[in-house]
Amino acid sequence: MHPDAVDPAVPGARKFLSFGLGGLEYGLDADRVRELRPLTALERVSNEGQIVHGVALARGVIMPLVDMRVALGTRPSAPDRLTDVIILQLSSCVMGMVVDSVSDVVALEAGQISPIAQRGVPDYLMGLGQLEGRRLILVDIDMLMSVRRAEGARRAA
Repeated sequence: MHPDAVDPAVPGARKFLSFGLGGLEYGLDADRVRELRPLTALERVSNEGQIVHGVALARGVIMPLVDMRVALGTRPSAPDRLTDVIILQLSSCVMGMVVDSVSDVVALEAGQISPIAQRGVPDYLMGLGQLEGRRLILVDIDMLMSVRRAEGARRAA
């Protein structure tokens, strides 16, 4: 489903692309999504690392592929040939995010998003979205990727 396919009749709703990762369902701002591709459809131009799943070329853009299955400590539930890549336009770069699966685009109003009220919850978790019996862990993808880069820079120093 294309991110613009959400019913525009829902005033004040935000669009989230839902995706599966380690048996949980997540959501990220659909406006950040450039395209969806199967991992096998991307031309890989470098070797894989642990979290950086290599570098790929898509529509003339060279981008890193971040394997969110490894980054969030889950085990891949599908072989790479069945794995999806969400190509994102972040505030700082274009990147591919490897996930188990992509579901659909959902519209959530403010009343359908609950904050996660626990001590030690990372800043990149926006809240818990609830829609028709589904629960989505909502992620601020720009903040998540900046946290990962900052942690990596600290480890390298």
